[in-house]
Amino acid sequence: MKIGFIGLGIMGESMCANIIQKHDDKVYVFDFVEAQIKKMEALGAVACKSSLEVAQNVDVIISMVPKSENSQSVYQEVMPALKKGMTCIDMSTIDPSVSVAISEEVKKTGAEFIDAPVVKSKPAAIAGKLGIYVGGSEEAYQAMLPILSYMGENVIRMGDNGKGLVMKICHNALVSQIQNGVNETSTLAAKCGIDIMTFAQAISYGGGQNFYLDSKKQSIQEENWAPAFSILNMNKDVKICLKLAEEQHFPMPGEENVSRVYDEAVKEGLTKEDFCATVKVVRSRTK
Repeated sequence: MKIGFIGLGIMGESMCANIIQKHDDKVYVFDFVEAQIKKMEALGAVACKSSLEVAQNVDVIISMVPKSENSQSVYQEVMPALKKGMTCIDMSTIDPSVSVAISEEVKKTGAEFIDAPVVKSKPAAIAGKLGIYVGGSEEAYQAMLPILSYMGENVIRMGDNGKGLVMKICHNALVSQIQNGVNETSTLAAKCGIDIMTFAQAISYGGGQNFYLDSKKQSIQEENWAPAFSILNMNKDVKICLKLAEEQHFPMPGEENVSRVYDEAVKEGLTKEDFCATVKVVRSRTK
């Protein structure tokens, strides 16, 4: 079974590398950044000049691109090559309604489609230990599970097309609110003379312990904002969440507050920094 991988960014390159190293057939790759293609070539992948060329050579297409419009563009391009027996796996985090629309067009060709967004960040992608939420038929899920397992150790089907993305957006919305809670309470503690590492240790003794604080305390202390998951990407997911909530006529004032923090981070030019850098926005409110 030949696999194609489209989108070799921060997460995609490591996900693709795991497939190349673990799969026993050819892996075809494409990205608009030539250097990223060459990295995968060095691991044994077959370089392609377009998404369409990838699709023309494979049985399974995996895409990992930044935005809804990028996924739409990829699948518009590959559509002529799709046919019965092929499967498309979009692992991008995009608007669920857009993904459902793409799935409907793909299925008209006879091919299968699943959405399979990932959780956790770069270190887990490198280790092949991502969490993966799948939306699609049970049959497609079971058929693609071995391939998904190259990249993740926790893979769960959430329901039909789009449901994987709904879960991913809910997950990231929860992370964003936990993060903002950490930002606010750790800043208050700092104003009262308690440093972030002592704060994190004390939190770990009680019910407030959380993965975000445990994994980001060192970065916050060192003011290391190198992106494992950027403010730009989390801001996108926060906005998708609010759109989804509006479609369901469900108010989310907590997420609206988070959105205001991200809007300020964008205004301050922090988009390329790690999402933990939003603590700078919260700190700037100090009078």
